Amino acid sequence: MHNPLLPRCILPLACSLMIVPISILQAAAPNPTGSDKDAGSMKTFHGQPSFVLSTKEVEVAVTRLGAHMAPITFFRDSTKPVQPYHISPWQNEPAAAMPAPVLVPLRGDFFCLPFGGNNDPLNGEKHPPHGEVVGDPWTLVGRRSAGDVTTLSLSFTPTARKGRVTKDLSLVAGHNVLYSSDTIEGFVGRAPLGHHATLAMPEKEGAVRIATSPFSFGMTCPGLFSDPSQREYQSLLPGAKWTDLSKVPAAWKNAPDADLTRLPARQGFADLVQINSQSWEKTGGPAWTTATYADAGYVWFSLKDQGVLHSTVFWIENHGRHGHPWNGRNNCLGLEDVTAHFADGLVPSTRDNVLTREGVPTALELTAAKPTVVNYIQGVVRIPPGFENVQNIVFSTGEVTFISTTGVRVTAPVRHEFLKTGKL
Repeated sequence: MHNPLLPRCILPLACSLMIVPISILQAAAPNPTGSDKDAGSMKTFHGQPSFVLSTKEVEVAVTRLGAHMAPITFFRDSTKPVQPYHISPWQNEPAAAMPAPVLVPLRGDFFCLPFGGNNDPLNGEKHPPHGEVVGDPWTLVGRRSAGDVTTLSLSFTPTARKGRVTKDLSLVAGHNVLYSSDTIEGFVGRAPLGHHATLAMPEKEGAVRIATSPFSFGMTCPGLFSDPSQREYQSLLPGAKWTDLSKVPAAWKNAPDADLTRLPARQGFADLVQINSQSWEKTGGPAWTTATYADAGYVWFSLKDQGVLHSTVFWIENHGRHGHPWNGRNNCLGLEDVTAHFADGLVPSTRDNVLTREGVPTALELTAAKPTVVNYIQGVVRIPPGFENVQNIVFSTGEVTFISTTGVRVTAPVRHEFLKTGKL
């Protein structure tokens, strides 16, 4: 039985959403805030009308409903384009009631505010899982080009808490990189937030290698994450603390440690862990996460300012959930850069918890006087045979060099300075 003293991790989409009985049809709702300036130019991808941003190298589809980004096609001008992001398997099925709005367009990466399940209200304020921003329609602000940079701007006005979120998505000619900036205005009070990048996974065990910049420690979700009573199953020991991604305690007595650097693994299970990134000052650069798809010849990467997004949550979903709409068919990997207490949402993240007691911030203080800006970078780089996995990343002006465990080096143009300056 679940110990009520241990918070049940709720949703980076891997948990049981049936506890949030929100019914919503799998279709794009009309925008209550006004008409879009160029709604007629939107395209439908996997059942969802989407805005499109593109250059010769990259095409980004952004759903109007929830601003989920996928498909994103990198190297679109090559003979082997790359689409690294997960699209939930029910997207092309007939419309059906969903237990939470976020599940309707579920795909790729999306910005969450407040991040997490949000099961409990705070001072009468109640948010859906991952916030209204992930399940309601966004409004087009406009498009602009300046030099080699092309930008798409969207906006969202929540109702649960007064404020406005403006999303700027930018592509740079010659870069296989997406630069995003989410500006939060008027959203007063502490809140967890972050990105929910979700990658597609092959069925071949261990085919994807995971690496990160240095972190002080990691922890598995301290509460029950996958509930067997909901036909969900987890394989990692709840509340375990560790310092090595390749040595994470399993749930069963005398079972070997799990290696989270080699995925997918443990088919039939869904797990959640969180690592605390070391500071920019200590590492000398941005925090990073990489997923190496050696068989497909590329590395996916994310870069963040760890002073804003302090942690990374791993949602490891390998056919471990059998309720609606998962039905045992979902295989994906969430690599979610956040400031949050696992996926619990507003109340647990803004109160004293197991992470804050370790000195890890789990919420940001948002004020009306000054906007909060979250800059973020995601991209793909080609790799040669024998690259294996990322061991380190070296940052130099306007470029990033990926160094493999086998000594192979690959350099790509990335304006990582954007994380601090917000400028391209």
